[in-house]
Amino acid sequence: MRVSLFLHLVSNIVWIGGMFLAYMAVRPAAAEVLDPPQRLRLWTGIFRRFFPWVWAAVVIIFITGFTMMGQMNGVPRYVMAMALVGIVMTLIFVYIYFMPFAGLKAAVGAENWKAGGASLARIRTLVGVNLVLGMLNVAIAGLGPLV
Repeated sequence: MRVSLFLHLVSNIVWIGGMFLAYMAVRPAAAEVLDPPQRLRLWTGIFRRFFPWVWAAVVIIFITGFTMMGQMNGVPRYVMAMALVGIVMTLIFVYIYFMPFAGLKAAVGAENWKAGGASLARIRTLVGVNLVLGMLNVAIAGLGPLV
């Protein structure tokens, strides 16, 4: 159970921490210093490198989460809430990957900066939602047993 918990926590740190860094630090810095074409190319490169880590994290989170749930004598409500939030986060990520990220890559490849900007704006909104959900899950994990 300890190895599962360790892998579960590390995977959540990678995913939530990556979203926090992207949303709170990289996004405003890139907007300050880069013109739209360079900014869109930068984000395409960031996502190409980050999203495989998110896919791996999601797989590990589900495997370890459900493994740990299977080892419990009755799953507490806060753990069920964490699983539900995690499923919603995953659905949002899958949508981001296959829809606006695909659109961003195509737009950047075609140098269609307006369409690329629209795709990036959609990704930004959804990453913001997922970041809030991820922080909610951290709160549930930390405070759930207390409530």
